Amino acid sequence: MSDDLIAKKNGEVIEGHRILSEIGRGAASIIYLAQDQKSKQIWALKHVQKRTDKDQRFLDQAEIECKVAQALDHPAIRKIPRMIKKGKLLRTTELFLVMELVDGMSMERHPPATFETAVDIFHQVARGMHHMHERGYVHADMKPNNIVVSDNNRAKVIDLGQSCKIGTVKPRIQGTPDYIAPEQVHRREITPRTDVYNFGATMYWVMTRKNIPTALGKGDSLVGRQDDNLIEKPRPAVELNPRVPPMLNDLIMKCVEIDPEKRPASMHDVADRLELVLGKLRAERTIRDVDDDEFDDETRVVDGRAAAGE
Repeated sequence: MSDDLIAKKNGEVIEGHRILSEIGRGAASIIYLAQDQKSKQIWALKHVQKRTDKDQRFLDQAEIECKVAQALDHPAIRKIPRMIKKGKLLRTTELFLVMELVDGMSMERHPPATFETAVDIFHQVARGMHHMHERGYVHADMKPNNIVVSDNNRAKVIDLGQSCKIGTVKPRIQGTPDYIAPEQVHRREITPRTDVYNFGATMYWVMTRKNIPTALGKGDSLVGRQDDNLIEKPRPAVELNPRVPPMLNDLIMKCVEIDPEKRPASMHDVADRLELVLGKLRAERTIRDVDDDEFDDETRVVDGRAAAGE
């Protein structure tokens, strides 16, 4: 449990970084606001601790996160320039990731208010994910909580701990139940189309505040639904939220096709389609502005009743 973690004190210096405050916790990690004593730059410092042998996976994921991040260079993906390992007798017992400070809130905690904002964020993320795929990696855990959005609506993809090389077959099921692709549950090859599915499930939730049925829904055993034909198809997003633009609804439903071959061929294709949707939304807003109409609820992603789960 994270409550057993040993926290650093404010003002303590770790490998040249002064701890300013604690800003978050995970199962085996604490994230601090920290300042580089030489450059005075502010970073997010992630401290991962191994308390038992079961915690080794958290160290492994942190190493993967750093390795993948350092292979990427895109404004929509969090940068991790440095990793610091510490331990005894060549055994790592803790490590620190010096991470880009992302000032914002996740889409899960603070979903966008309008369709235009939502699609703009989706487009940024899709471009970042395409860059990741071009470099040979898959995120493999895309979900609303892993997209952080700043006050000026700049998106940043975080948490690369489950990322892997394209074509990897993982020895165990990894992913988030409400967003996981069938091939992840069945332990088949992880490909860019896996990210397309995870991302489609993410867009579906933002548009409807509902999760799609997956091969590993909440409460399922780790075996999951091994027969793809047993996976329930999600209702079209537009049925749950009639205000969803038709072009966006069609894209989302294509992304969450159970058969990877029926999904968009690449995240580049997804980004291009999102750009078309965004252009249409902006054109419609311009027409409203010319007509001197006031902002109304028709532009909002989810109204009060949908947000309440009605």
